[in-house]
Amino acid sequence: MSRSAARLHADGKTRCPWPGEDPFYMAYHDTEWGVPEYDDRALYEKLILDGFQAGLSWITILRKRENFRKAFDDFQPEKIARYNARKIEALMNDVGIVRNRAKIEGAVNSAKAYLKIMEEGPGFSKFLWDFVDGKPIVNQFKTTASVPASTPISVKISKELGARGFKFVGPTIVYAFMQATGMVNDHLVTCFCHETCSGKLRKPRLKAK
Repeated sequence: MSRSAARLHADGKTRCPWPGEDPFYMAYHDTEWGVPEYDDRALYEKLILDGFQAGLSWITILRKRENFRKAFDDFQPEKIARYNARKIEALMNDVGIVRNRAKIEGAVNSAKAYLKIMEEGPGFSKFLWDFVDGKPIVNQFKTTASVPASTPISVKISKELGARGFKFVGPTIVYAFMQATGMVNDHLVTCFCHETCSGKLRKPRLKAK
């Protein structure tokens, strides 16, 4: 069977092929990926993590996500925007995250850009979702080979984010972000999540104590 086609799993569910048989990755596919996310801070977190993914696999970042949350003050932009050189050096020495200075400094710049958007108007979520008229674009792909790496809309969002001071927001990163946050539904049509995803709302994540 083609690796780009949906696959039937032992639990009787047909899924997109990319999680493979990894239970952790399958759970992410089933409960998070493609579910519409409208929370401002959660969208910021996901955009930053997608930036850290550049050049790496998403599963690498996903496995480190809790470490990232601890290291980056639960992705509170108000705190990250105030990170100084000492804090950046501490992050560079944190083996639990991806230690890339440009990406760490990019997260700080992006936090400042996020706060500016939040101050100016209705919020980061509305700013992003307005690009897709407030609702998911539902695609009808049969194989992952048909799924684009970027689209005219991701190019447009990328340019706007870049102009506002966000870092690591190229069109490919932005499209991966759109897929993950449900701005586009790119579950394959034969995947069991394709039909249900657009109707879901992501449950609020419990805040770290």
